[in-house]
Amino acid sequence: MPRQSGELIDVHHHAVPREYLRALADIGVTVSVPGVPFPAWEPADSLAVMEAAGIRAAALSITAPGVAGATGADAERIARVANQSLAEVVREHPGRFGAFALLPLPDVPAALREAEHALDELGLDGLGFYSNAQGLYLGDPELEPLMALLAERGVPAFVHPAQPVALGRPGHLPASVLEFPVETTRAVANLLFSGTLDRHPGLKLIFTHAGGTVPFLANRLANAAVIDPGLADRPPADTMASLRRLHYDVAMSATSSQLRMLHDVVGAERIVFGSDFPFMPFAEAVGTAEGLREYPGFTDEQRRMVAHGTAGGLLYRLAEVAAR
Repeated sequence: MPRQSGELIDVHHHAVPREYLRALADIGVTVSVPGVPFPAWEPADSLAVMEAAGIRAAALSITAPGVAGATGADAERIARVANQSLAEVVREHPGRFGAFALLPLPDVPAALREAEHALDELGLDGLGFYSNAQGLYLGDPELEPLMALLAERGVPAFVHPAQPVALGRPGHLPASVLEFPVETTRAVANLLFSGTLDRHPGLKLIFTHAGGTVPFLANRLANAAVIDPGLADRPPADTMASLRRLHYDVAMSATSSQLRMLHDVVGAERIVFGSDFPFMPFAEAVGTAEGLREYPGFTDEQRRMVAHGTAGGLLYRLAEVAAR
């Protein structure tokens, strides 16, 4: 992809606000997932990597652990602190940052209240979800009110993997190494076979890391009824069409082989840029941008769409301000 100054919109860019870390520390949480500490972060760090990588604007999100298993007032407080911090960064750097709101799931009524506050009062750009919230996976009927809200309002949602409820005996790899791609795939499969994507075909869902193992397993998912005939009368109506309505960022996935498979399965118009900064360090984030630019399989129009066109359609407020 020929380098242009600031041509990328980054949909997978994490914030680690001090206020959020303090709120987590209050309930005894000091790491993102076991084995993975929180990186130091300030908005200036993001602006520096954006300059180096040619990123015009970035949509901030809170990665795992989200509300960290907190419940009730604690979960609501952590989400509110995080969202107020995100809104402050957006206000201080108009046109450079947007943000996806953190929700206090699995408490759906509280999540609905926080979603309305984040969108209507704080002016955030969309909602953030995890593959599961304390075992409640996307696609579960309990989450239908939030899916309906997304569909009705037409706002995008960023879906990040989270640690599964059980990981076996101590000594395993950190969840972010192996389990995260599987978690993403499980969330997509649940959305497919629960009928959620058929009920709400206009959902604007962004999945991380090239969809986890979705590109490799897409044909297997499409042939689920061959494997288990009992699935023949269940949704989705068209698995591949549903997969091609989702969006997939390229964080940690911008090698030629990964991009080729993703491109073949979902089409260039569903691919968006993501850096995973600061959990992926400066050099890796810049390398992801370069890997995307060097991929030879896009036409010029497809390159433009992947770089910023598709993301700009999802994050229209951010794209409009950034283009001024």
